[in-house]
Order: sequence, then structure tokens, then C-alpha cells
Amino acid sequence: VDCEIPNDLPFKLDSSLNNYYRLVTRETLDRERVSSYNVTVVCGDAGNPPLTSNKTVLVEVSDINDHPPQFTQPVYTAYVMENNVIGASIFTVTALDQDLNRNAHLSYFILETQIQGMSISTYVSINSHSGVIFSQRSFDYEHLKGFQVQVQARDSGIPPLSGNASVDVMILDQNDNAPVIVHPLPEFGSTVLETISRHAEPGYLVAKVSATDGDTGQNARLSYQICQATDAGLFTISPDTGEIWTIRSIRKNDAAKQRLVICVKDDGSPPLTATVAIVLSLVGNDRQMLSDVNNLSEGARFASGTSFYLVITLGITSSVFLLILIILAIKVHRNSSLGACGCFTARNSLHRANRSLQIPPNYVEVFGGDPLSQGFRYDSCSSSHSVKRDVRLSNGG
Repeated sequence: VDCEIPNDLPFKLDSSLNNYYRLVTRETLDRERVSSYNVTVVCGDAGNPPLTSNKTVLVEVSDINDHPPQFTQPVYTAYVMENNVIGASIFTVTALDQDLNRNAHLSYFILETQIQGMSISTYVSINSHSGVIFSQRSFDYEHLKGFQVQVQARDSGIPPLSGNASVDVMILDQNDNAPVIVHPLPEFGSTVLETISRHAEPGYLVAKVSATDGDTGQNARLSYQICQATDAGLFTISPDTGEIWTIRSIRKNDAAKQRLVICVKDDGSPPLTATVAIVLSLVGNDRQMLSDVNNLSEGARFASGTSFYLVITLGITSSVFLLILIILAIKVHRNSSLGACGCFTARNSLHRANRSLQIPPNYVEVFGGDPLSQGFRYDSCSSSHSVKRDVRLSNGG
């Protein structure tokens, strides 16, 4: 008896024993490619004519955990509007496993990372069975514009296999910041005070309003307009720059105070607005010019009186200073006269030092060693150096 099977199958018949055959594999089987085979075994004898018989064997390939889970794409992008509801679903990831049963049962996890110094678990969570990602906080575009989440899918095989993917969470800006006017800043409540000359020509730059917006893109695009005005035909504003200009010349009958309410609006949906009130005072009329002249006259009179008192003060100060100089000069002159006649001299035993030395007539002699027997001679002279008196005093003589 001779048995055989088709050659296109990954099997062969082993006939090591007479009339006994074993069906064995001749190559590696992959259940994920072919999960089962129908093998027909045909056996025939050597008679004439030969007789045959066949038998079909169903071969099912069992599964082993040889394929890790795979996500539908390696990188996902999720878009989330800021100010979202906490706990809302923001995205769903999906992974597949080619194995069967337990080997294909998947669980989803978020790998631990840090975002702005805090655990990723404080930002998002994931349903381990469905792969749905939920927010754990309300996001603010102005503080966080995006972050990345590392997601892992793990099967239940032995040993378990896993696959990873990343989710880039992009936070979208919402028009949640109203424009903020930074110039001019109100001085009295919410009103700004400015002045403008009545002689201003058309096209005169009156003021400029500047504002900022914390949002981005269209939500931060600002436009300026005059919402209210005392005279709508007197002023205009540039919608892009916020510059306020005069449209025409100012007339005499125009109100002395012009009130403008400037609105700054962003381009968000819905748009947000900020306002500022500007009160313009018209200056330069005849009454004010007369007042300015009067103020100038009073100022001139005040300046004249002040100058008069200043001159008097300087004169008195100069006179006192001159008097002091005269007194000092007299004293110096007297001291110099006394020094010129310096008639007081002394002589003590000059004859022992030099016999030939001529003694001037103005001298004082002291005789003897005893203080009680000393003799004094005092001579005085006038400024013309003439001797007026000669007094000799003797003590104990």
C-alpha cells in the first residue's frame, strides 16, 4: 500500500513503519495566515487494476501569543477646545491583535510622564477596555497650548505583549479674553480727559487708543470704532490703529466739551468688547485768551513787585557788607601804625655780648640778679620816632 498527499501543503507523510503513516509538518505554520488545512490522504495498492481509497483530515492550527498589539496609527492628534468640561471624552485610540481569545484581549494604559511638573494623570485618563481618553481638568490655552500622551495597549497572553502610540493633544483657543485698553488710562473713574485747540485743522491727531487681547489668531484681532459722540461729524477713528482725527475745523458754536465713547472689539465668535470714554476740552477761544492775558498781567505785576523787594534786599545786604569792610580796614590800619612805632624793646646784659654794639636809644635795662634790685627804663615814641619821655625806674636802689 502506498499513500500520498498533495504537494502544495506544508505537510508530509512519514512512513517509517510498514503500512503506518504519520502526517508531519515540513515548514512553520502561521495561524494568522492559514488557520486550518484540509489534507486528503490517498492510498492505493499494487494490484492490477490498482484500487485506491482516500481520507480527508482537517488540521486546525492552534494560536500562540506571537503578535503584539498594534495601534491603527503610531501618532494621533486630538483637538480640545479650552474651558472644556472636566471628565469629558476628548479622544479614542484603537489597537488590534492578530492572535485569538486571551492572546487578543487588550487593555489600554497611559504611561507616566510629567506636564509642567505635574503627573499626566492629573490631565487625562483612559478607559482600559475601550481606549477612550477623558480630560481630568479644564484646559486654558493661555497657559497650556498642547501636550503629548503616551498610550500603551497590552494583551493578556503569556507572556503579555504590548504596543505603544502617542497622542498629541492640541488645545484650541476660545474667545474668552476681552480686549484690555492700555492707553490712554482713565484718570477719573472710567473717563479720560484730553484737550484740543479750537484752531485745529481737519486731519488733526487728537488722541490714540491702544488695546491688547490675551487670545490669539482671529480672537485677538482688534478693531476700533466711535460708539457715541457729542458731535458725530467732528471726529473719526482709524479702525486698525485707534488714532482719533478731526474731520472738519472746529466752529465757534461747537460744544466746549466733546465726549467720545471708543469701543474696541475683537474678531472672535461671539465678539468681546471693551470701551473707554474720552472727554475733549476745546481750548483757545476769546474768553480764554482774555483770561490768559489777565493772568499774564497779574503775573507781570507780581514779578515786578518781587523784583523791587529783591533789589532792596540786595542793597541793604551790600551796605552792611561795605560797612563791615570799612570797620575791618580801620582796625587793620590802626594795628599797622602801632607796629610801625614798635617802641618797646628790651636789653639784658648786651654789653657782655658785644662791646662795640651801639645800643639804640629805645631800650630797657635790667641791673643785678636780684629781682628786687632790677632797674627798668621805658622809652616811648610817637609815630615820628621822636622820644617823648624817658622814665627810669629803680627798685631797691
